Amino acid sequence: MNRLAALLVLRLIHAFTILAGVLVIDFLLLHLAPGDIAQVLAGENGAADPAYVNNLRIRLGLDQPLPIQLATYAWHVVRLDLGMSFRNNLPVTTLIADRLPATMLLMGSSLALAVGAGVALGVVAARWKDSLIDDVISVVSLLAYATPLFWIGLMMIVLFSVKLRWLPSSGMETLFSGYTGLRRWGDIGLHLIMPALSLALFQLALFTRLLRASLLEILRQDFIRTARAKGISESRVVVRHALRNALLPLVTMVGMHFASTLGGSVVVESVFAWPGLGRLAYDAIGQRDVNLLLGIVLFSALVVIAVNFIIDLLYGWLDPRIETR
Repeated sequence: MNRLAALLVLRLIHAFTILAGVLVIDFLLLHLAPGDIAQVLAGENGAADPAYVNNLRIRLGLDQPLPIQLATYAWHVVRLDLGMSFRNNLPVTTLIADRLPATMLLMGSSLALAVGAGVALGVVAARWKDSLIDDVISVVSLLAYATPLFWIGLMMIVLFSVKLRWLPSSGMETLFSGYTGLRRWGDIGLHLIMPALSLALFQLALFTRLLRASLLEILRQDFIRTARAKGISESRVVVRHALRNALLPLVTMVGMHFASTLGGSVVVESVFAWPGLGRLAYDAIGQRDVNLLLGIVLFSALVVIAVNFIIDLLYGWLDPRIETR
């Protein structure tokens, strides 16, 4: 129990250190970029004269020196206040809470698809190494890895929405449909297919190749030869004896690439007009809504840290010989 408590304290210290670094670096980068929200708002109101812009900067606190702005923002973050979105005139936490379910649905579906299909294809490729099946899986994985996410999304829209008219091209659900219950979830599922598949393909390629290589290495171990000598079928040797050990690198890779999946959701949500955090961040960049963008970045960093902590615990469960530090 004492060891677990010490581990939790150490992880919390690491988490706060990372979050502090993210806050400082992103705050400085965003505020050192040319232009600010005062100029954007003044220009849209048709009153971009220097006096109006200066008054607006004073109202928004942008007239203070940068260190004071940073210290003020950090103090608000410590009190769990991410500020107001200048563009939407709403608390940043409210906007994040509204968009979070859509992003979690998209990311959860894409990761589940990538891990499930990656494990299945990796096992098949390792089981029939150097066969035609292995070659086909390798080529498809390479193509999925090398193809940009936005191009895959656009081609899916052209094929499945424009040409075949099988799937909706954008949004999370049909507007003004009035669907409820299972029918509404079915409609959301149809809208989810193309975004989730687009986001999953890159990760699927990585997971497939990693699991194949890991399985081939495990299958050369002594305990596998012993299992074969006992007359156990090859399929059972692969699934029951080798797969659990081969999953360890895959679990690590899932944690490492969770952040890239979160970043990829910005592109996918923009292509498919998916109403999640990625689309919200994209809009905040174009609108120079610094508070909103900083809030999304900080929240995303917190989610990545939490996921990696869960991955560490899962890693220890898969192999009890490993001590999580």
